[in-house]
Amino acid sequence: MITTLGEALRMALAQLRRNWSRTLLTSLGIAVGVGALVAIVGIGQGASRSIEQDLASMGSNLVSVEAGTGGGPQAHVSAPPFQDRDIESIRRQVPHLSGVAPMASSSVTTHYAGLTWSTSVTGSSPDWLGVAGWTLASGRALEDGEARSGAAVCVLGETVRENLFGDLDPLGARIRLGDADCTVIGVLAAKGENTMGMDQDDLVWAPVRFVQRRLLGTTGVDRILLSVDDAANTDEVLLSLDAVIRELRHVRSDATVDFQIRDTREMAEHVGGITTVLTGLLGAVAAVSLFVGGIGIMNVMLVSVGERTHEIGIRMAVGALQGDVMAQFLVESATLSALGGLAGVALGVAVTAVGATVLEVPFVVVPAAVIGAVVVSAGLGVMFGWMPARRAARLEPIDALRAP
Repeated sequence: MITTLGEALRMALAQLRRNWSRTLLTSLGIAVGVGALVAIVGIGQGASRSIEQDLASMGSNLVSVEAGTGGGPQAHVSAPPFQDRDIESIRRQVPHLSGVAPMASSSVTTHYAGLTWSTSVTGSSPDWLGVAGWTLASGRALEDGEARSGAAVCVLGETVRENLFGDLDPLGARIRLGDADCTVIGVLAAKGENTMGMDQDDLVWAPVRFVQRRLLGTTGVDRILLSVDDAANTDEVLLSLDAVIRELRHVRSDATVDFQIRDTREMAEHVGGITTVLTGLLGAVAAVSLFVGGIGIMNVMLVSVGERTHEIGIRMAVGALQGDVMAQFLVESATLSALGGLAGVALGVAVTAVGATVLEVPFVVVPAAVIGAVVVSAGLGVMFGWMPARRAARLEPIDALRAP
């Protein structure tokens, strides 16, 4: 059987070389479909990995609490903000927290030595550095005493530092944030852009009380970030946090809930679900291309049977069985499709590399997708070559010998 299969493969390759231009054009449809599948899966996996990296850069085991429900700009209109006593209660009563960072943000125009730059100010506690996953490039972080008193100090993101100071050292400089002045005590290490193209370094970090009093004129915050000490404790933290906030805000039923809790797992699942759906839709389009390529193979093999009718008659006359003829054409069809699949893998890897560069996501080649694409392409060759092979095998030897 091995000898018979090897001989059939040798004859198939010889026949495909004899009609190399037809072989090339026929396998092109399969190559495009396979290449599209490999590229779509690879770019989709790269996008998912990039999203995971973005979520990791947001902070470790992050949980977010926001006043209000729903989304959009009206989310917090009817919901009271969280006060200092709420934040302290959460800090005391919720277990397994490694950091609690109240958030008060404002858009401002910064000024220094005649230069201006529009950015956002994030008012928070010293815990924010670890909770949000930041490190310092130079200087120092906010201290507890500065946070409690609302001291006029701030830490710059790399984008703000570059646009206000250029090559100068900003430490100790006095800058203006809107209508308030503050002293620069540190610079955050750069994170760069996230997957959505947003510059994560375009911000200023200052004490939450400073932002509330000097920039917003408020006493509460609409958002609190919390870091869980271990991912295994996240579910317990979520349950405890929900119970504590319900008690603090006197929520007696789900209908009156005026806050929402999210964690990085939920964010990852939500975004990952969108990526999976998009990958599936694009994969369906690629599958249509594969199907069209398979029809092309069937058409070419039918033409080949017509052209080689006399050859088939001679083979049957010298003792070839129907199974031998059928196997020969099936091997030829599968070989043609597999060659297209291999070319498609090379095309898909190249497209994945270009796409990853353009979209600025990690370059990922999924081995299972590559192997599966080649196997599927060969399987398509067998499936779409079945009818031509069956037609060849059912030819009457006498009628076949009479063919020109």
